[in-house]
Amino acid sequence: MNSSEAPVGAFPVIAIDGPAGAGKSTVARQLARRLGFFLLDTGAIYRCLALHAQEQGVSWNAGPALAGLAAELPIRFSHGAPAPDKDRDGADAEAASAPALAEEQVFLGEQVVTQSIRSPEISLGASQVSAHPEVRSALLGLQRRLAATGPCVVEGRDIGTVVLPAAPIKLFLTASAVVRAQRRFDELSARGVAADRGATLREQEERDRRDATRATAPLRQADDAILFDTSELGLDQVLDQIEAICRQRLKPWASPLGTDAKDTTGTTGTTGTTATNDPLQSESSAPVA
Repeated sequence: MNSSEAPVGAFPVIAIDGPAGAGKSTVARQLARRLGFFLLDTGAIYRCLALHAQEQGVSWNAGPALAGLAAELPIRFSHGAPAPDKDRDGADAEAASAPALAEEQVFLGEQVVTQSIRSPEISLGASQVSAHPEVRSALLGLQRRLAATGPCVVEGRDIGTVVLPAAPIKLFLTASAVVRAQRRFDELSARGVAADRGATLREQEERDRRDATRATAPLRQADDAILFDTSELGLDQVLDQIEAICRQRLKPWASPLGTDAKDTTGTTGTTGTTATNDPLQSESSAPVA
């Protein structure tokens, strides 16, 4: 392995990449709960940096100054205590699913910023600060160290291509631009944030352009990543497909998965194409947020 790559082996790692609004955060959070893994939301790291820079009076265009803040970013995640999860498949209690995790919280110093880093302004700021090569370099080591602390689902835009290229499972989630913009609009509206559909779509298109064309670590699907188009799939449909694939591929790390690993013989996912069959026959149509 190249010395610049993150070591992957002691703990299983699932890398999830994709554009904004594709459902990465929702899927990553729920998948981590189903498997009993912890969630590493790398997007939250860049959002925290944008917020921290704003609070410190540092411009989002000042690459070197941002890198200095990134090197000492006082971020931490609280994953909560495990809570029993009901058995989804009617099996005996001893074979119930891995414990779900309580709601994750993001801290910047001693300040809880879980909600404040999700504002439209900070979302745009995160995209801007992440475009600086020196910032991405400063945060690369932090992301890799966090991912090496235990079984985890890591979500971002360059996880499978740059941060953890040796991850045993790589997923790339996408959806049409219109669907992704509508999801973002619905999310903001549900939080009581004033939003305009047209403006939301334009902001997303600008973020897509910036993410795809930045000089360092542009958004792209890893060659060995499994592509999921979530445009017309419900959340449980996506989760059931992905969970079955993960359990099959993570068999070498059987212990962290507990005793509830399902027999997924015949489950298919296509590298570089869209996985469409639903191995667990979910009937849910809840939208992916």
